[in-house]
Amino acid sequence: MRVHDKSAGVKLTGKLGDVMQESAGIAYSFVRANLAEFKISKNYFDKAFIHIHVPEGATPKDGPSAGVTMATAIVSLATKKIITRPLAMTGEITLTGEVLPVGGIKEKIIAARRSGINEIILPEGCKPEFKMLPEHIKEGITFHFAEKYKDVFKVVFNGRNGS
Repeated sequence: MRVHDKSAGVKLTGKLGDVMQESAGIAYSFVRANLAEFKISKNYFDKAFIHIHVPEGATPKDGPSAGVTMATAIVSLATKKIITRPLAMTGEITLTGEVLPVGGIKEKIIAARRSGINEIILPEGCKPEFKMLPEHIKEGITFHFAEKYKDVFKVVFNGRNGS
């Protein structure tokens, strides 16, 4: 959420561990460093104070898995492009836009299915774990694999190129 335009910055709330806080900072820095690529106004972040809240504050959360999701939320906010379809994603993001593998792919797919989500973006590096999953877990879901954040951006904001 963009809170105000009096100063620049980002605020994180929720019960976030150090790694997740770091991941949010990386997502913010990555998007900010790549404004032109995402068609974001070059001075959008000069005065945009953004608040990222991870709900269920009593439940501790940590790990880098939400990096691509936080980057996507920031891009969505800055471009005013609303994501209207049910879509899940996971992956660590680096300052250079690499999408790194994360753990718990089976559990994340099951959770997405239970939530009625039938389109998921996963890191390319998770393909070996993905291929070992039983077909009934993958059935009815469109999967996209990303090596770089530009792959995520393309799926989310420019249409679907699933596998």
